[in-house]
Amino acid sequence: MSNPRGEFSSRFGFLMAATGSAVGLGNIWGFPTNAASNGGGAFLVAYLVLAFVLAYPALMAELIIGRHAKANAVSALSGVAANSGTARIGATVGVVGMITVTLILSFYAIVSGWMLSFMSASISDLVRFDSLSDWLTTGSTSRDSLFTLLFYFLTISVVVAGVKNGIEKWASRLMPSLYLLLIILIVYVLTLDGALEGVRMYLVPDFARIADPGLLLGAMGQAFFSLSLGVGTMLIYGSYVSKRENLPALGGMVTLLDISVAVLAGMLILPAMSVAAFNGIEIYDEQGGLVAGPALIVSVLPALFERMGDAGILVSLAFFTLMVIACLTSSISMLEVPVSYVVEQHGASRKKASVALGLLAALISLVIVFNFDLLFGFVVSLTTEYSQPLLGFFIAIFVGWIWRRDQLLEEVQQGNPDCENTLFWRIWPWYIRFVCPVIIVAVYVQMIL
Repeated sequence: MSNPRGEFSSRFGFLMAATGSAVGLGNIWGFPTNAASNGGGAFLVAYLVLAFVLAYPALMAELIIGRHAKANAVSALSGVAANSGTARIGATVGVVGMITVTLILSFYAIVSGWMLSFMSASISDLVRFDSLSDWLTTGSTSRDSLFTLLFYFLTISVVVAGVKNGIEKWASRLMPSLYLLLIILIVYVLTLDGALEGVRMYLVPDFARIADPGLLLGAMGQAFFSLSLGVGTMLIYGSYVSKRENLPALGGMVTLLDISVAVLAGMLILPAMSVAAFNGIEIYDEQGGLVAGPALIVSVLPALFERMGDAGILVSLAFFTLMVIACLTSSISMLEVPVSYVVEQHGASRKKASVALGLLAALISLVIVFNFDLLFGFVVSLTTEYSQPLLGFFIAIFVGWIWRRDQLLEEVQQGNPDCENTLFWRIWPWYIRFVCPVIIVAVYVQMIL
């Protein structure tokens, strides 16, 4: 079957798209507070190491399968199987991955809608529409439904346009904008009173905790999930990479770029939280831990921006624009996973598949919005804590144990003819076969205990 999906036209386009998929809300609000709550610089050091000893090998597994198959996740995993039995297992893993990523998108779009709403509120504040701004920053089913649907419209519009004219085009614009906004905000926040305490909290290591199993497993989990592994997004993006590209080098660059955003986010969020504390804003929850997750973004930081007066409106606009960009670059990769399957396996046009699957995910999101307390936390836990680690485990097993080693080497040699003599090939096949599955199981066990 010919591939109707096209390819990334440049290395830069792929890097921006893949990094955009990896960079999301978890990098910007999850990593900084995890670091601050788990030994500061000690967690940062552990994360940096584990990003390459765990996340990078798993990322390479998905990229290699994807480029080899030039197909959707279901076809790709069944295609590298050794027999009909493992082919059925591969197809099942691919289908479960599509279901998982659709459910992730369903709750992710709700939170992304909040970011879009707060960005709109900042614009409203600029023109002094105070009543509209109050509505935009106050949670309600009507607001959440409207902005969730608006975010889906943005996501579907990009995916409909295809790989080159949609995903690559917009990722190549949005990701540089994200870096620029992030750096501008860091520079500004570091000039504020109280910021240096946040820098100390973030960078000064508590090496007494470096051997803490909880810290190490937390860093493993952060490294693994920050690269969007296990649900097929990187596998799909790998299928759009030219055979001329050196995959080990590309994977290394994606890992470095993802790490850079997480580290920069820490330099923004932790000093900003310390500035908030300096201004009398509560940054600790009832259990004594730092406020994290959605509460950090829609409560603590907006309160800080409000204390800044007119300058705070511009800072708020820049910050929530940054968040919307991070959301959108991730959501388009999520929707692309099921879209690629429907286009290839069922012959649907990209436009029809994108709209139909986007509307299906939007319907699930609306069900969650109207049953938020019952469903939101459940769907988040089911997908990110239970399904995603198991899917990552099976992908590692497929590459390490089921796919023939000579075929694997042949694929890696595309764009890197001397790969067999490199350090990567001496270590990676053994590593993905034995070490990665054990580490993923350890992370999974830690999460469910």
